[in-house]
Amino acid sequence: MTSLGAGVFRSLRGFNFRVWSVGALVSNVGTWMQRVAQDWLVLTQLTHHSATAVGIVMALQFGPQLLLLPWTGAAADRFDQRKLLMATQGAMGLCALILGALTVAGVARLWEVYLLTFLAGCAAAFDAPVRQTFVAALVGDEDLPNAVALNSTSFNAAQLIGPAAAGLTIAAIGTGWAFVLNGVSFGAVLLSLCFLRLSELRHSARAGRHQGGFLGNFLEGLCYVRDRPDLKAVLIMLFLFGTFGLNFPIFISTMAVRVFHTDARGFGLLSSIMAIGAVAGALLAAARGRIGFGSLLVGAGVFGAGCVLAALAPGYGIFAIGLVVIGVSAVTFTNGTNSLMQLSTEPAMRGRVMALRIAIALGGAPIGSLILGWVADRFGPRWTLGFGAAAGFSAAAIAAGFLVRQARATERLAPDA
Repeated sequence: MTSLGAGVFRSLRGFNFRVWSVGALVSNVGTWMQRVAQDWLVLTQLTHHSATAVGIVMALQFGPQLLLLPWTGAAADRFDQRKLLMATQGAMGLCALILGALTVAGVARLWEVYLLTFLAGCAAAFDAPVRQTFVAALVGDEDLPNAVALNSTSFNAAQLIGPAAAGLTIAAIGTGWAFVLNGVSFGAVLLSLCFLRLSELRHSARAGRHQGGFLGNFLEGLCYVRDRPDLKAVLIMLFLFGTFGLNFPIFISTMAVRVFHTDARGFGLLSSIMAIGAVAGALLAAARGRIGFGSLLVGAGVFGAGCVLAALAPGYGIFAIGLVVIGVSAVTFTNGTNSLMQLSTEPAMRGRVMALRIAIALGGAPIGSLILGWVADRFGPRWTLGFGAAAGFSAAAIAAGFLVRQARATERLAPDA
């Protein structure tokens, strides 16, 4: 048991990763509080249960990942990652505090939620690729898959706490205070970045200034991916997953409010229940070594099955079980794509490749959220989970096709017996 624990948590042996993990856990709890409170504010206080409005919020939250793609990955590859993280984390914290102040004062309007969500989304677009590639600077490539999985464990462990805490906070003192607490939580990440041992950071090759500027750096990254069939296959799967599969705010909020008629606490509990599966999936990933297309195939297929179970659930309890399955499989798939793409990419290109990964995985969310919001309003919330199931099964089929082509290519290259 001791050796197993040492294997699962081996990245925590390093001081820098331990400090980073503590700050990230605190901030992640705040982030999950905000996600639940934001959906609840829009769904129940600023509109009359409009899934379309929730879809617009998601579009504004994740749309900048695609809109700012020519700049975000290049910034991660060119600039000091620690300083860039301090700027992005500070900006997101400020947006949360402003939204909290408006809501506490009772003057928040839907357009203000839209605006602040978009501004925070712009900061998050620059934050995401540098935050993911910064992990390699904390632990090195040898422990990168483990560190990615532990980061995911932290994020999803926070999902066990954050949504439930948001539900209690909303019920006890009001929605706005959940935003305020999230804004304060960003201070934990900023402190962790200040306390890192700079001499122990592992500096990888940085991208030089391209003669075409940021656009030139971006086009260089696109050409790199274009010549990599494995990366292209992963990105296509991520587009399907991100567009129609990872729209959990719409799935959970509409099912909770319109199908099972729960209050804020019941809504928050569902998000926490899904996190149980997500944490389990992340810990399983931390115990494994390198991940290949086989893991992506299993993760995507099980995700589709979980969505089917949740869509057909006759009651709250069965729906919660479906969310656990969805949580395990979603983390298995997304963590696998993260580790696989980083480890198979040249260090100087990682920021741009990861920015493209995030932009496709999250940038498709505005398309999917608007479609799924309309589907939920027009045909009912259960149909949105059908789209998630189709996305999972389609991604599994792509992974299976790649493995078949890879096996045939290996047979052709093998010398005759």
